[in-house]
Amino acid sequence: MTHREILTILLLVILIICAVSVNIITDLLQSVITFMAYSFVMAVVWILMESPDLGITEAAVGAGVSGILFLMTLKKIRREDEHDPADEMEERELPEKEQSNEGEKA
Repeated sequence: MTHREILTILLLVILIICAVSVNIITDLLQSVITFMAYSFVMAVVWILMESPDLGITEAAVGAGVSGILFLMTLKKIRREDEHDPADEMEERELPEKEQSNEGEKA
């Protein structure tokens, strides 16, 4: 086996590990980072397969643009979790229920 074949096999094993990890990891940030690593390794595999146009596209779109969009989405989701409008509605409804219960007692 040549060094190139060994490197290709190693990268394919890393791809399989990344693909499985993305589905197993429960933390969304770690999952996005693993997805970006998968895309980067896939770009290297494309280059090793002598297809630099696909490698550059995979690096730009897969690891670059998609990764940034996922990270921005995570940031927006976490910001909305901190300020949940449903919590405010529950707080507003709670005093009204207490008032109606007091009226029934009298």
